[in-house]
Amino acid sequence: MGLRAGREQGSATIWTVGLAALIFAVAMAVVLAGSARVARHRAQGAADLSALVAARLAFADPERSCVKASLLAVGNGAEVIRCSVGDDGVADVQVAVRLSLPVPIGSGGVRVTARARAGPVHIADLGD
Repeated sequence: MGLRAGREQGSATIWTVGLAALIFAVAMAVVLAGSARVARHRAQGAADLSALVAARLAFADPERSCVKASLLAVGNGAEVIRCSVGDDGVADVQVAVRLSLPVPIGSGGVRVTARARAGPVHIADLGD
């Protein structure tokens, strides 16, 4: 029995290190998924608000509608990639948000994009 007990010394340390590594990997996966989800929500919120601002100014000041949308997006931590306002007053805005990760990925980082459209509401006469 003395020989067998000597061979198994330290195996608990190896199991503990392995379990700690597994727990760390799972925790990092949860953090990365959470960061991606937060960035996606930030991007969509910035796109929605920017499209609403552009649509609000579509008829009153069409030249400045995309400028105001860009300013609002920057205030929300996003960057307008594309903005267009049609003759019908519908604004189409696409924004990007830089994803901040606790681990470095690539040289340019990761950008999350979102798109939103907004425009005037046409209410049909339901009395007919």
